[in-house]
Parts: sequence; C-alpha cells; structure tokens
Amino acid sequence: MRTFSRSLAIVLIAVAAFIIGCNKEQTTSEESTFAFVVYPGAKYYAQLTDLFKQAHKVIKPNEEPPPTAVYDTDAPLEDVATYYAQQYGYGKVAADSTNNLSAARPAAYYRTGDLNADAKATQEIMQKVNVKADTAKAVGAYKAAEIEAKPNRPHVTIERPYFDPTRNEVVNRTLILMFRQ
Repeated sequence: MRTFSRSLAIVLIAVAAFIIGCNKEQTTSEESTFAFVVYPGAKYYAQLTDLFKQAHKVIKPNEEPPPTAVYDTDAPLEDVATYYAQQYGYGKVAADSTNNLSAARPAAYYRTGDLNADAKATQEIMQKVNVKADTAKAVGAYKAAEIEAKPNRPHVTIERPYFDPTRNEVVNRTLILMFRQ
C-alpha cells in the first residue's frame, strides 16, 4: 500500500508539473504576440502604408509584404524617438549609429539625411507603383531615428520632416514607419 501511495504521489507531482509547464508556455506565447505600439495622438496614414506595401511587392515580388503601418504626428521627433526607445526597453537614443565609436551598433540611434537624394533613390520604384513623384519638390535635410525591432515588436523609423510622394510635398510633421522584419 505504501508503494502505491508513493507511486500515486509521484504521478500527481508529474501531472501538476506538466500542467504548470503548459500554462507557462501559453503565457510565453501570449507575451510574444506581435504588436504595433502607436505613439499617443499619432494618426494612421493609410495611403502611405499601402504605398510601402506596394513598394515591397515591387522589390520582392515573390514575398508578401510584412505587417507595416505608417503614422504621423505633430510631436517633435526627439519625443517620439524617446517614447519608442523606452517602450522597447532601450533607454536613451544614441546620438548616431557609432554610439561614441563603440563596436556595437546601438539599438536606438539618430541619423540625418537628404530628402532629395532619398526621393531620387526611390523614383524607379515610385514609377512602378504608378506614383508620379516630383522629386524636385523634395528639398532639404531631415533628422531620423532608427529603433531596432524586438521579436514581438516592429522596426521603427521616425523622420521629420518627410517627403510625401502622394502629395508631392515636404511635410513638417513626424512620420512613424513600423514594419516587421
């Protein structure tokens, strides 16, 4: 009888451990659900979101575009970049990709660019998706921030000002582009 009780206790412990283990797996998979984090007050920009998805199909015709979302806001670029860096657990946004000449690239950093150079670089793709972008109107420099993706969060590119090829104008607002890598 004692052996039966001991065997029963071992089986019950094993079953309990199995049930607890299964519950932990469910919690982990729920936590790893992919999600976009939207900056408070940002507005979804459906037209540019569709444009990015179409461009992806031109560049990689055999692949479905990844989950992508474009938002824009009046908030300063630095505030938006700091928000995303904190949401992702990265702390501060580095001044640039060199991170004070560190060997490791920072997970969140600022960069700059030229609107006209970027618009010209995408001109061929714009033509293939039937957008007649007037790149001559893309004038000036911009500041951007790159926030590295996490397993359950998208890569985020933040830019101000930005050139909107659908309206052929430079927009002095902050663009938030999110896409799964």
